[in-house]
Amino acid sequence: MSESYEETSQSQMQSILDRQRAAYLAEGVVSSETRMDRLERAVQVVKKHQKAFVQAMNEDFGHRSEHQSLFTDVASSVGPLRHAQQNLKRWQKKDKRKVTPGILALLGAKAWVEYQPLGVVGVISPWNFPVNLTFTPLAGVLSAGNRCMIKPSEYTPATSAAMAAGFAEEFDEEEIAVITGGPQTGADFAGLAFDHLLFTGATSVAKHVMRAASENLVPVTLELGGKSPVIISPKADMAPTTDALMAGKMMNAGQICLAPDYVFVPRDRMGEFVESSKRSVAKMYPTLLDNPDYTSVVNARHFERINGYVDEARELGVEVVEINPADEDFRQQLAHKIAPTLLIDPPEDSAVMQEEIFGPVMPIKSYDSLDETLDYVNSHDRPLGLYYFGTDQQETERVLNQTTSGGVTLNDVVMHVAQENLPFGGVGPSGMGAYHGEDGFRTFSHAKAVFKQATFNPAEKLGLRPPYGDKLMSLLKTQIK
Repeated sequence: MSESYEETSQSQMQSILDRQRAAYLAEGVVSSETRMDRLERAVQVVKKHQKAFVQAMNEDFGHRSEHQSLFTDVASSVGPLRHAQQNLKRWQKKDKRKVTPGILALLGAKAWVEYQPLGVVGVISPWNFPVNLTFTPLAGVLSAGNRCMIKPSEYTPATSAAMAAGFAEEFDEEEIAVITGGPQTGADFAGLAFDHLLFTGATSVAKHVMRAASENLVPVTLELGGKSPVIISPKADMAPTTDALMAGKMMNAGQICLAPDYVFVPRDRMGEFVESSKRSVAKMYPTLLDNPDYTSVVNARHFERINGYVDEARELGVEVVEINPADEDFRQQLAHKIAPTLLIDPPEDSAVMQEEIFGPVMPIKSYDSLDETLDYVNSHDRPLGLYYFGTDQQETERVLNQTTSGGVTLNDVVMHVAQENLPFGGVGPSGMGAYHGEDGFRTFSHAKAVFKQATFNPAEKLGLRPPYGDKLMSLLKTQIK
């Protein structure tokens, strides 16, 4: 890329981390009132700067739907923060546990888990939903009582700058600091000795992030992506299926870690699927080039990469279905828009079947039996999301029980990520760890085990202290059964 970046030095970042950690230690117990206040101030950053954020995202993308930005990046950032405020007291409660062996409980011993802050959490957020994927993690980070350093993507510099300004108005740098800069800043950031590091982005970059974090044994949560499959049942109702599928694929021009990546369609329904997809697109987007609802691909490099998948497919003789309701000429445009494009049964070794697409191009694979689809999914990297359309309960259970993915949405796509009461995360190459809602609170907390001995310590009476003898042997016999 040709952009130039003003890097933030490692020493500058280390200084901020040192000050945040010192402030955290000096603060002592992080009260519920403090946590609620920080969550509220995070909400106010979004509310007060929403117009600036929407304009910045539009600038960074070349064109980004205003309504989509308000939906996916503004409102969806406020929701998790409010959810954390509403549930914080319940999340903070001590988790009482049974005492073992039981005789200790009879004597008054107790056991419980306390959830305490980790300290300073690092967040590396991506460019595709730059506001949402910065603020949503903060619901867990702040409710757990931590301080935070954020490194947003250099691909969306205007949005990063707008967020930095917004946070600076509401937060002292010792509470939340936004670090801007390019790849070198990102690499140095990943190597800081945080108490936890959350990275959202590409699997290839995650390997470098995890390697850097390992130098200080920093625990990581990795939210990645991969090729999320869609399985359409032979008996699925096609019109609502393609309505949901194409809406999910075209949102943010397919630049979503959970975007449906490839679709299994019953072989004898392929023609019906293609025609239904055309109708679904035309209903939502009668035009594309100047349609304010349809977002541009983020930059020229990704535009060329995605078009390269289509060019290669054509060269290989693959049937290419470009869905272009108004028959517009995409060669003449100011942005980097790409018409939604279906590639029918591309060969397995083509790039579009090997790489995460992250754009409005979608391979369609015909199948004859459900076993084929399950075998294919299970022979590839475990995806972040999996989608099934159908009403057959037995078939649904087979898909759920015989595949492994970060999450599943049935009869829609992507929507499980919007559920604050469900953990969001990947598995294997699609990520590790999870957050959102209570799961986010726990991810960014230390679960401290506490045991309180009874006033009368029974160890000697039970024979648990030397010299050992018959009392201990009698007790052990009751345990070794």
